[in-house]
Amino acid sequence: MPNHFNQQIIEEFRANRGQVGGPFEGGRLLLLTTTGARTGARHTTPVGYLPDGERTLIIASAGGAQAHPAWYHNLLADPRVTVEDGVFTYPAEAVVLKGEERDRLFARAVEADPGWADYQARTERVIPVIALNPLGGGPPAGPGGDSLKTIHDAFRRELALIRKELAESGPGLGAQLRVNCLTLCQGLHHHHTGEDGRMFPHLEEHHPELAPALARLRREHEVVERLLVQLQALISGDGPGPGAVLAEVDRLTAELEAHLDYEEEQLVPILNAMTT
Repeated sequence: MPNHFNQQIIEEFRANRGQVGGPFEGGRLLLLTTTGARTGARHTTPVGYLPDGERTLIIASAGGAQAHPAWYHNLLADPRVTVEDGVFTYPAEAVVLKGEERDRLFARAVEADPGWADYQARTERVIPVIALNPLGGGPPAGPGGDSLKTIHDAFRRELALIRKELAESGPGLGAQLRVNCLTLCQGLHHHHTGEDGRMFPHLEEHHPELAPALARLRREHEVVERLLVQLQALISGDGPGPGAVLAEVDRLTAELEAHLDYEEEQLVPILNAMTT
């Protein structure tokens, strides 16, 4: 039987490209669709997540209940799941982490949010940690320009989340916060590499009048890449404080926002026209 509260969140999530209000506002949320272990029916559940490089981590806390959530039993029976993150919808393989890896990553989650420890204290079961490994997926549906804007908005939202996490952090930079920053850097690097290698050459071929704008965008990519390298070096060093990291993230945000705005101004109308 559908959960009315969850269904409201699902509808709001899909209507607003991953953003919801209420108790989950400003948090990290995805939609997980599993196949029912007994019925074979598809079930979608809002789940909190933690970035972890190429993969995503979810935790089967069930609020500290004595029984595992239904979605966990489903993915044990069939680990092939569908993930919606507000921008991309993609298939993934769910892997239940064991032993030292599970314990280390759960401790990392607790460091970032002590609420996970509260859930563990309420139950006798060991709360599972699951890695979602992407199995593919393409760009967001719709015209190319609108898809580009959607991807840009996801980066804007992630930067805002990281800035909030840094501002609220204690005196040290937690392990999960380091991973959040490094995952963002990796995502931006891959996005710009894809634009330089595929999208920009395609636009130059079909719209030579864009050459000056594309040249500027490539130069801006180089500036952003230098800022990403500096941020990664700072995060990977010994004992960087949240204040120092926040200053670097603010520099990156200012440069990136200007770059994204210009790119959207120059390319969104043309990309939309090319895909209609």
